Amino acid sequence: MKAMILAAGKGERMRPLTLHTPKPLVQAGGKRLIEYHLEALAKAGFTDIVINHAWLGEQIESYLGAGAQYGVRICYSPEGEPLETGGGIFQALPLLGDEPFLVVNGDIWTDYDFTQLQRPLQGQAHLVMVDNPAHHPSGGDFYLKQDVLHDAAPGADNLTFSGISVLDPKLFAGCSAGAFKLAPLLRAAMAKGLVTGEHMKGRWIDVGTLERLAQVETLLTAGH
Repeated sequence: MKAMILAAGKGERMRPLTLHTPKPLVQAGGKRLIEYHLEALAKAGFTDIVINHAWLGEQIESYLGAGAQYGVRICYSPEGEPLETGGGIFQALPLLGDEPFLVVNGDIWTDYDFTQLQRPLQGQAHLVMVDNPAHHPSGGDFYLKQDVLHDAAPGADNLTFSGISVLDPKLFAGCSAGAFKLAPLLRAAMAKGLVTGEHMKGRWIDVGTLERLAQVETLLTAGH
């Protein structure tokens, strides 16, 4: 199975760090955020990695190169203008092939074991869900019922999408090049019962602000 790391975000809420450094190359615990993903994916047996980029993307390519130092092969999908999650993945499909592939947001930190996703996909997507974090306490994106995901509903035990998923290229059938979101495609597939999910209990932080970057640093320091 191939894997894709989404690394095209501009990281505006993490300025001034991201004025001259792309968010995936911001450091925490002495390592760049994206390096934690590359090491975890390699450990789980993923060897072919696709990385999309837009803002300061040449720095990502220059720093990571072809991926040999991480034990993987990296291909890049540069975006002149950010294509959002759906459009970015759609553009990268020729690099990802015809089989289901793993996708992970470049701006999260987690101790999730990616080997758990090396199994046949049931339907068109499988999403890893987490408890609603402090910055998203009562929202929730979707809810799980017998391992099948449904759109969030009032009164349901709604969970937050972790940014980790396995997607089938068929999910993008009928899409056209350009910027578009992933969520509408997922919701359309959910309405047909084609999206499964799991509730992750491990550690996970959406590193979208300087405060949450500090949380990662604290966790990693405590781990050492």
